[in-house]
Amino acid sequence: MSNFMESHPIKVGYIMSRFPKLTETFILNEILAMRKQGVEIEIYPLLRENQKVVHAETLQLVEHAHFHPFISIPIIKAHLHYLSNSPVKYFRVLTEVLKGTFGSLNFFVGALGIFPKSVRFAYEMAQSNVQHVHAHFATHPTVAALIVHRLTGIPFSFTAHGSDLHKERRMLARKVAASRFAVTISDYNRDMMVKESGEVSRAKIKVVHCGVEPEFFQFEPVKQNDIFQILCVASFEEVKGHKYLIQACERLARLGYEFECHFVGEGPLRSTIEKQIDRSECAARVHVHGGKPRNEVLAFLKQADVKVLASVMTANGKREGIPVVLMEAMACGVPVISSRISGIPELVEDGVSGFLVAPRNVEAISKALERLIQDTKLRHSLSKKARAKIEAEFNLHKNARELRCLFCDAVYPDNMSALDSAAKMQVINSM
Repeated sequence: MSNFMESHPIKVGYIMSRFPKLTETFILNEILAMRKQGVEIEIYPLLRENQKVVHAETLQLVEHAHFHPFISIPIIKAHLHYLSNSPVKYFRVLTEVLKGTFGSLNFFVGALGIFPKSVRFAYEMAQSNVQHVHAHFATHPTVAALIVHRLTGIPFSFTAHGSDLHKERRMLARKVAASRFAVTISDYNRDMMVKESGEVSRAKIKVVHCGVEPEFFQFEPVKQNDIFQILCVASFEEVKGHKYLIQACERLARLGYEFECHFVGEGPLRSTIEKQIDRSECAARVHVHGGKPRNEVLAFLKQADVKVLASVMTANGKREGIPVVLMEAMACGVPVISSRISGIPELVEDGVSGFLVAPRNVEAISKALERLIQDTKLRHSLSKKARAKIEAEFNLHKNARELRCLFCDAVYPDNMSALDSAAKMQVINSM
């Protein structure tokens, strides 16, 4: 069967909210991994992201991505095509999307905004013989994939991550029902999706972890820094819990520990966090570096003694999926401290491959940091087991092969349905 997969290439259209986005390395890495396995990828972003810092690997992808404005002559031509050739399909899907998103200002306005270019996506995908559509995030990108599917019949799937699923699940049951399969990145998310979509959907919803490249994030032995180095790589948003790490650092300073803390990232709360740092008792020890491409993030990881992500659930329900930044640190052998929330315990086993604390518990964060400062042997034990966890369950190549197998199943169902689950896993592991 692996020979079958190699001899039957797949062409997949990827839809995402914004591209290229610095903080969404999990999408970039997945696309690159799929391309290495021979899957032809066409990228259809809903919006073009313009950032000062981008990952070098995106530059070639950006050149060939299908960017479209809100309205244009090609978009109008696509609408005229479907109005002329498939008017029933056109108005049926328009009605479905507007009715499905009605009641949520964000989703309804978003649906109006993406409908014109989604119709163009459908036209282009049909013209270029895209065989499958995969959307990242269960919100607007999956609505766009649904539109493409309804107009063209091309099967689609989607990956649900974190806040796209936790805050509001508008049309989720309909999206799952219409998809060939749905993917999510944790068992926690899957249970939530099944609760929303019904037990009948369980077999259709697959858990495929995001992952990292073990060969890029190479294991490093425990550091011998003169001053203990704390690292937090995260966008400056409430859900990341930066302020609790700063408070924990203040407690360490009062207890007389020597350390430096480095924040890497950008985001709407950056100035707020910088003001908190300036007012803190440890301002001279805390440094904000801004957003960095992944090669520079790797350089920070190589110097870090611990990676902290003090994640919280916000008042509107936003929370983490399973943060890739924790995977990157664990792959490098950097001990991690994070919150016991959402899917994070599926990655970090408390006291074995890292430490988990209750959200917003400053004292617990501080005490976990104290233990790591004081106990080099403990750091070494956590490092080795963290790396082993990544290699076994969060390996980008292995998990991309699993996703590719799902794509094959969608495109060539007659061939793939003959394999049972055990045989499919053998195919995945042999590729």
